[in-house]
Order: sequence, then C-alpha cells, then structure tokens
Amino acid sequence: MASGKKSNDYKDSLFLPKTDFPMRANLSSREPGFLEFWEKSDIYGKLRDSRASFPRFILHDGPPYANSNIHIGTALNKILKDMIVRYKWMRGYYAPYVPGYDTHGMPIEHKVLKDAGIRAEQIDPVELRKRCAEHALKFVKVQTDEFKRLGVMGEWEKPYITLDPHFEAAEINVLADMVERGFVYRGRKSIFWCIDCETALAAAEIEYEDETSPSIYVAYPFRAAETKFPALAGRAPNAIIWTTTPWTLPASLAIAVHPDFEYGFFETGGRVYLIASELRNEVSKNTGIEFGEALVTVKGRDLEGLASAHPFYEKREIPFVLADYVTLDAGTGCVHTAPWHGVEDYETGVRYGLDIYNPVDAKGFFARETELVGGMSLDDGAKKVLETLAGNGRLLGQMKMTHS
Repeated sequence: MASGKKSNDYKDSLFLPKTDFPMRANLSSREPGFLEFWEKSDIYGKLRDSRASFPRFILHDGPPYANSNIHIGTALNKILKDMIVRYKWMRGYYAPYVPGYDTHGMPIEHKVLKDAGIRAEQIDPVELRKRCAEHALKFVKVQTDEFKRLGVMGEWEKPYITLDPHFEAAEINVLADMVERGFVYRGRKSIFWCIDCETALAAAEIEYEDETSPSIYVAYPFRAAETKFPALAGRAPNAIIWTTTPWTLPASLAIAVHPDFEYGFFETGGRVYLIASELRNEVSKNTGIEFGEALVTVKGRDLEGLASAHPFYEKREIPFVLADYVTLDAGTGCVHTAPWHGVEDYETGVRYGLDIYNPVDAKGFFARETELVGGMSLDDGAKKVLETLAGNGRLLGQMKMTHS
C-alpha cells in the first residue's frame, strides 16, 4: 500500500465539507451541492433513458395552485409522491414523473386582488385575467425551484401548465369527445356558495362550526283539504313546518312529507294542525299548543297532490310532495322545500317539476324585485320574515337553536 496522504476525491464527489469536523452534518450548505450535482449530471435523464423499454408506471399528479410559495402540506404531498415514483424506478419500471401546475381558479384571483387591495368589481375582467396569468407564471417558477430544493425528481423543464394553449386545446378536445359520446348534459345543481368570495366552494372546502339560529314553527294554510278528507270541512286546517333558516322561506315552493309516516290533523282551540303523529309531544312543548284528538289520521302518501298557501305570499300555491329524507328526529315531519337552497330540495323540485326559484344574488342579498324582502341582506330579510309571520299569526313558535 502506498504511503502518503489519503485522497479526498471521494469527499469531493459527495460534496462533503472540507473541515476538521467530518461528523458535522451541515446539510443546509451541502444539500444544494447534491442537487446541483444531480442536475448537471442529468441523473434523472439517464435513469429515464435506461428504463425506456421497461414496464410503465405513471403517477397522475393533481397539480398545486400556482398562487404562492409552497407550504408544509404541498411539500408533504410532493415528497410522498416522489417516494412512490422512486420506489417504482427501483422496482424496474419506467416511471416518468411530469409535474403540473394549476394556473386557474379562485385561489390565484383571490391572491392577486388581495395583493392589490381591491375587489373584483373594481378592475376590468380582462386586466384581472392578465394579472392572474402573470402571477401564476411567476409562482410556477418559484414552486419549481422549491420542489427541486426538496429533491423531487421529474420533468421539471417541461411541466404541464393549465394556462398553456396546448393544454387548453387538449382539454377542449377531451370535452368534445365526451360530448360526442353522450356523456355531457346541461342541467342545474345545488352548490356550496361563498357570499364573501362570490364563488362556488367544493365540499372539501366547507368547514363547520357551531352557530345559533332562530328555530321557528310556521303554519301553512291548506287549500281545499276537505275535498279529500270530508271530516275537515269548515275546519281551515294548517300544516306546521319547522325551519332554522327563515331567510329561505321566500323561496319556499313545496312541503315534503314522508310517504310511510303517520300524520294527524289535530284540533286545538278551534284550529286544526297537521303534523307527524309521533312528533305531537315535541311540537306541543316547543310551541305551547295543546293538541286535542286527531280528526283524521293519514299516511304521508295520502297527502300527495294536496296544496297549501304560502305563509306570506298568499297567491303562491305550495304542493305536498313525498321525500324519503324526511325524518322524525326533530321538527314536525313536514319539511318546507326551497329547491334552490339545498341538494335534497333541488332533487325533489326536479322530480316534481317545481320552479327552481332563487331570489338571492351572489353577494347574499335578495333580488330587488323580491316581494317583501327585496334588496335586503339575508340577515335583514330573515328579520323581516319573522316580523311578517308574527304579524299575520303564522308564527306558532320561536326559539334559539345552537347547531353545526
């Protein structure tokens, strides 16, 4: 063995620091060296070329929003996916990883508006889109550098970017193919909506917290119930609904009952009220109404086809419809239905051919032409609804309820 000083070539190749303290990690300065070495040596390209004829494994990566620096969640997402791809490389697969960036959507628009200190209506839409594109492309580069810094291997020089015209054209071609195959139809659906951001929300973006709402019992007067139930002749019966969202009552278009539940027309103090028989005691406790004997007992399906009047829009006819989602956990067994303000309500409205009526605009205000509450916010509209119901004798009970 030759004498003399040991070579430091192996240290140089590993980018170990030239120091008298070899056990010291010093990763903050060494890691960039590792990454630079991998990039200059085209380690990923060599790996890709060496596996070109091997079985393929493709990881379809959901792209992050290019709206800001990456955060711990983004980092965790990318690192875990990088581990999967590396594992497949080592198992003998051809596993190219093509990173992507989502450069459309509210997160980018929200960040641009926030940085500019303005609201969407204060800027021309075309100018806003231009600024959003510039912002997104800036953070494509920023995030690319940050992902590289994490050691993630991939086709960083040719990622897919959703605002790229070639990508947009590919999307249009896929959509056209779906249309030609009959997979696309036009319709409406109930969605989550944020009146502050004025945008639709995905279910995953919804966060629940406890709030206190008015819990009210409201009388809907029947129209010609005696034609089906002669025992009610001259009695002027009312169906009692229960709701924690008084602001939805202007959009009320139906009353849903369960086809298999038992309902009773109960007489009390010269009036007759319809509720689910099983909820008689609970409704009595919450409204103070002492229900007498049932003049008529029916199944919910027997009520289908009957109608009531709206509690404050007297000209509007409110049909009784059947729905399996009606429960006996709370309320009266009679559910006021506003097809624009809930998924189940909407589906019921479509099934019965109801008008999908929405009097509320994107900012959370009633349309100005809406009778009684036009131009009001949802909170002010709810107060007006309660005042009106109390004034016309349709408000049978009111309390506060804390719920999620």
